[in-house]
Amino acid sequence: MKIAILVEGDTEVAFRDKLREFLSHRVSQMPRLKFFPQSGRIPKEKKLKNIVENLLDTDGYDAVIALTDVYTGTNDFKDAADAKAKMVNWVGNNPNFYPHAALHDFEAWLLPYWITIQKLAKHNRRSPSNLPETVNHQKPPSYLIKETFRTGQCGYDYNKPIHGKKILKESDLMVAIRVCPELKAFVNRILCLCDEEEIF
Repeated sequence: MKIAILVEGDTEVAFRDKLREFLSHRVSQMPRLKFFPQSGRIPKEKKLKNIVENLLDTDGYDAVIALTDVYTGTNDFKDAADAKAKMVNWVGNNPNFYPHAALHDFEAWLLPYWITIQKLAKHNRRSPSNLPETVNHQKPPSYLIKETFRTGQCGYDYNKPIHGKKILKESDLMVAIRVCPELKAFVNRILCLCDEEEIF
């Protein structure tokens, strides 16, 4: 099973190793996962359609997953459902294309590891009280993490790929899956494509 995963940028690529490690304990045959960073955001309309069709028809992938943030710095998407519906509309009725969304951005999936974030940032800021994926457009999760590093005593700014990888390195991905429904849906999509049991 060859799966192409379109992601916005380097932060999601940092997630790749943790995802592979997690899947290795749950699938009988590991899929070939290849992440394709899209320079900041998932393309729209015909450009997305062309990329998906090339990966499926020319490059021989069995499935293409697109993972977008809902918060893109624009008002393109109202919520995760809207983001997924628009991507389906842009690509067309392709049974091997699977849209997914991080609500509101990828860093929501890092918020369950707030103790690790505190240690790296050298800050005792309290964790956001809401569930990770309910943090909204006004202060998306990436903003909260950046602010914590900026005002902490670590002496450096938050670097998405470097610190994203460090936050995830010793963490149990199931912790985030349990509190992030969109992350669970994304992981379950890969498990289903591999004919494995979903996480409930």
